Amino acid sequence: MSDRAVRALALGFSTLLTAGLLSGVLAPAAAAAPPPPTTFALLGDTPYSSTQRAQFPALVSAIDRHAAVSLVLHAGDTKNSSTPCSDSQFRGLASLFNTFDDPFVLTPGDNDWTDCHRLSTGRYVPTERLAAIRRIFYPVPGRTLGGAPAAVAAQSTYVENVRFVRSGVVIATAHVVGSSNDLEPWSGLVGGDRRTERLAEFNARRSANLAWINAAFDNAAATGAYGVVLMLQAEPTATTAFGAERNLIVNRARQFGKPVLLIHGDEHRYEVEARYAGVANLTRLETYGDTASWWLRVTIDPSRAQVFSWQNLRV
Repeated sequence: MSDRAVRALALGFSTLLTAGLLSGVLAPAAAAAPPPPTTFALLGDTPYSSTQRAQFPALVSAIDRHAAVSLVLHAGDTKNSSTPCSDSQFRGLASLFNTFDDPFVLTPGDNDWTDCHRLSTGRYVPTERLAAIRRIFYPVPGRTLGGAPAAVAAQSTYVENVRFVRSGVVIATAHVVGSSNDLEPWSGLVGGDRRTERLAEFNARRSANLAWINAAFDNAAATGAYGVVLMLQAEPTATTAFGAERNLIVNRARQFGKPVLLIHGDEHRYEVEARYAGVANLTRLETYGDTASWWLRVTIDPSRAQVFSWQNLRV
């Protein structure tokens, strides 16, 4: 080959390399830097009394003062199980939650609707109260509450089930509640438990929840997410009320292989369980309850192997 031909070949090779056409062959493309961290406040089972309701503005102010916090998550039960389930009660609570500067995401709890059949709460039909919860706390499907509402994906009909992405992590809520996930009888109703209606509600919501949990993991897998956060009100124990949800979460977390944080409330105690259900990448985090003084500051940092970390803070 002549010197001219060698120079021409080298020039063509250099041009291809500069254009990036051979970069996939000669050297791996530079990995994209992970997105910056996101920090959110985690609450649950609050405010539980008139005292806590009076303390709540101080909690809001304390959270708003943390510049890193850009989101507030509430794991259900916006009141205790004996407070009336009236529209005025719910509207007052929604107004209180809207005082947060940041987007506010709520998943309902059993005290918010399933327990409203009790005499002390007003002897409401729980399904009617669930409709009220959706109307008052989710007035615009696909938008959160809070001072700066954020757009989220909301499940059709079950608008309380939402999904969004922060720092390359998929965050989703699933409407799984205490009182055995609404399997406990509505014994306080005049005329007794409406068993057929109650079971129909349970089965339909379970189907919706399972589909939504699957969708969250499907989205995470398809987008190469760094992790998944699931927020429920009740812990999905290995019982009839929660077994299907638990099995799905465990199996999908194991398949996903990256960090999964399962958040819930209901039991009113802070608790952490690593390797939940024997899955190395699944951590259960139970938030504080029955307090307006304690909260968790949770950070999502995809540059760290564990992705999730948190601090216990007191007002």
